[in-house]
Amino acid sequence: MFKKVIGQDDSHRSSPQPPAGLAPAASHVLAPPASAQASVARPPTGASRNILSSDVEIKGTVRFTNDLIIDGKIEGEISSDGSLTVGENARLKAEIKTATVVVYGKVHGNITAVDRVELKSSAEVIGDIKTKMLSIEAGAIFVGKSTVGTPAQAPAQAPAQAPAQAPAQAAAKPAVDAQQPKQATLLGTV
Repeated sequence: MFKKVIGQDDSHRSSPQPPAGLAPAASHVLAPPASAQASVARPPTGASRNILSSDVEIKGTVRFTNDLIIDGKIEGEISSDGSLTVGENARLKAEIKTATVVVYGKVHGNITAVDRVELKSSAEVIGDIKTKMLSIEAGAIFVGKSTVGTPAQAPAQAPAQAPAQAPAQAAAKPAVDAQQPKQATLLGTV
């Protein structure tokens, strides 16, 4: 009577139980679709995934908490401690500052991510990227500068320590230090 749809496995579904107030005769009522059953069966996790579909256009600032999937158009600024996914239909002219960013669509603006940025094969990013980890798939377009990783703390402390250590180390070191960078002047340049 009913066909099994290829790719769907019915073994994980349980038959819905009627509420306590209804008689067993009410069990002939059609059950909600499988997607509704799955969402009802899951316990609330506290994290929500927000979606801005392709017909959404926003000019201004977008702030969110957990996860956001954008498939529309945004012009302005996007900021969050969560995860941003830029869909294939998305067209963003925005400064993005989030924890993670996955780009399938077009972004014109700088991206700053605390953890990682992923540019998928359909991505087009025109702007600078600053993140700990950067992943670019073959076919992705990226025009801009990237700063990847976290800078070591030693260079920031070295200039403060160098003047104090210089007089004491000057007598112990030979005149030419192989570890120090060499400077030269080109003749004929002004």
